[in-house]
Amino acid sequence: MVYICAPFRGAVKENVLKATQFTEFTFNRGCIPLTPHLLFPFMDDSNEKERNLAIFMDIILMGKCQEIWVLGDVISKGMSIEIEKAKKRRQPVRYFNKDFEEVEAL
Repeated sequence: MVYICAPFRGAVKENVLKATQFTEFTFNRGCIPLTPHLLFPFMDDSNEKERNLAIFMDIILMGKCQEIWVLGDVISKGMSIEIEKAKKRRQPVRYFNKDFEEVEAL
């Protein structure tokens, strides 16, 4: 199972589309993708209380995964929280650019 760490805030429609494509990319490589911001579309990311709750749930779900795959050329604040937690847990973190090519850590 692979946790998908990708941007959400900002260009939400574009980010959801890219996360969906990356989820399919992960699936096609024989993994079970877990993309949390596709799971909780009812939560309001602009509401700080709901955002914090979503990040809390994301961190719990991330703990069930064997690897964390990071998408994109920019690491958002939420993504950095997830990456730091993964590193503390010693979960493998892999990085991919916007074209889904694996790259070195940002």
